[in-house]
Amino acid sequence: MGCSCAPFGRNPSGEEVMLYTLANARGTMVKITPFGGIITSIIVPDREGRMGDVVLGFDALADYTDKVPFFGAIIGRYGNRIAGGRFTLDGKSCTLACNNGPNHLHGGIRGFDKVLWQAENVQADVASLTLTYLSRDMEEGYPGNLSVKVSYTLTDDDRLVIDYSASTDKKSVINLTNHSYFNLAGEGDILDHELFIDADRYTPIDEGLIPTGELAPVENTPFDFRSHQTIGARIGVRDEQLIRAGGYDHNYVLNGKMGELRKAAAAFESRTGRLLEVWTTEPGMQLYTGNFLDGTLTGKEGKVYGYRTGFCLETQHFPDSPNHPDFPTTVINPGEIWTSRTAFRFLTR
Repeated sequence: MGCSCAPFGRNPSGEEVMLYTLANARGTMVKITPFGGIITSIIVPDREGRMGDVVLGFDALADYTDKVPFFGAIIGRYGNRIAGGRFTLDGKSCTLACNNGPNHLHGGIRGFDKVLWQAENVQADVASLTLTYLSRDMEEGYPGNLSVKVSYTLTDDDRLVIDYSASTDKKSVINLTNHSYFNLAGEGDILDHELFIDADRYTPIDEGLIPTGELAPVENTPFDFRSHQTIGARIGVRDEQLIRAGGYDHNYVLNGKMGELRKAAAAFESRTGRLLEVWTTEPGMQLYTGNFLDGTLTGKEGKVYGYRTGFCLETQHFPDSPNHPDFPTTVINPGEIWTSRTAFRFLTR
């Protein structure tokens, strides 16, 4: 039980990078590297007690530095897309790096997923890891020196709790998330996973995958997961939104009060009996179904990551919020402490 570490390689700058393992009394393990704050493995039991890894990732650090599917990483300063790489803050135009066609995606060319975070307060007898990073003023175009802290805690009832906090010396925007790709079976596609999302509305997208600004009802659409549905049940229907994204790649407007920890989603895989619950204080959550995985990436233990072999449940504020005044604000002011919590709970049934 507790936290241990071992060398994981060197990043492109030549700095040594470690791999930390959090372990609890039940044998559940979570492995995290300070490079990108990446969760490389989550090893949990199935209904028979057999342990298995339920997130996509790589065996070697070099694969994380060379390839960009964002497996398991901290995403920032702004998770998801910002249209045109531009927004206005107090009447001043802010121009960001564009790395997704004409748009800004997941923090830019060198987002938080590509920097080396600092590990702090590591204790061998505590299953917790805290990472910090100072994002300098105008990094990827964002104003302000942003001090960020992300803590991972593995509890004895198999909850992985991620606590985020940040402060700035200039007014800026922030939207942090974790980009783990889950597969509760450990291999194969994820279309048979049953999914529940506690959301009555979602944010439709345009051809560039940018929200139109509408908060549309999920009722009578393929986006209604308020009762458990398999991911694959309606993913192939002739729906304009699904066609634009090549599947699910949409933000859900979560029910409940923003800022309060509540259950946002649950996923169940019937063969293994593994159940994942997602709890968050965030107002939104992006469902992504691995639509761009194409079999060109070989991951842990030689597994080939083909089409739709992982799904993401990214707790967040809404995409492109700085350009939509009606969306929950992502502005952070000097003197404020921005906080967010997400918990992944692993069960069996």
